[in-house]
Amino acid sequence: MSELVTLDSALLLELAEMRMPFGKHCGQRLIDLPEPYVVWFSQQGFPEGKLGRMLRTIYEIKLNGLEYLFDPLR
Repeated sequence: MSELVTLDSALLLELAEMRMPFGKHCGQRLIDLPEPYVVWFSQQGFPEGKLGRMLRTIYEIKLNGLEYLFDPLR
C-alpha cells in the first residue's frame, strides 16, 4: 500500500522561498534546482533535518511531474 502525500499551500510557499544553503547551487531556490542534482541527493542520501525533508519533497514533486504547482509562485 502506498502512502498518499498531500501538499498544503503553506508547504508549497515554504518550498518556493527556501534556498539551497551550500554547494554548487548555493543561493538557488529549491524549486529551481536542476532535476539531476536532486536525483543525485536521492541516490547519495538527503541531508538530515528540515533541508533533507524539503529536498525529499522537491524530489517527489519533480519525479511525479508536479513542478507546475510552483508556476504561480515563481
